[in-house]
Amino acid sequence: MSYAVEVEGEEAMQQLGGEIARALVARGVVYLEGNLGMGKTTLSRGMIRGLGHVSAVKSPTFTLVEPYELPAATVYHFDLYRLVDPEELEFLGVRDYFSADSLCLVEWPEKGRGVLPRPDLTITISVEGAGRRLLFTGQTEHGLASCQRLQQERSKT
Repeated sequence: MSYAVEVEGEEAMQQLGGEIARALVARGVVYLEGNLGMGKTTLSRGMIRGLGHVSAVKSPTFTLVEPYELPAATVYHFDLYRLVDPEELEFLGVRDYFSADSLCLVEWPEKGRGVLPRPDLTITISVEGAGRRLLFTGQTEHGLASCQRLQQERSKT
């Protein structure tokens, strides 16, 4: 199942992020795809803040992963843009991050191909007019259910 949403502006992108985190019930593996400047980090910020984080949410471009221990969930935000070889993830102990009760947001997942687990949800972001178009694709039962919950919640507004 796929579902598309169009948003315009940083605030709308962050609000959508909170809706996505709730639809995912604060768990799962989410691949965030799109060119530079599409809003992957902004969307991640919205997801993390939507789960109760109140401080800054920075891009983990140089650290590769930024953990957030929140009351609702443990969130790991990955940015693999600068990753040279997927095997580097093995040295980080990347498999330990992907547990059944955590939410893992992965920017530039193609850089970790072969090492990363299958996503529950893939979000592909592209330019649409003055805003962005987000295509949600459920890859697992949890991802499909999350797409349905998001679609239902958004249809109420």
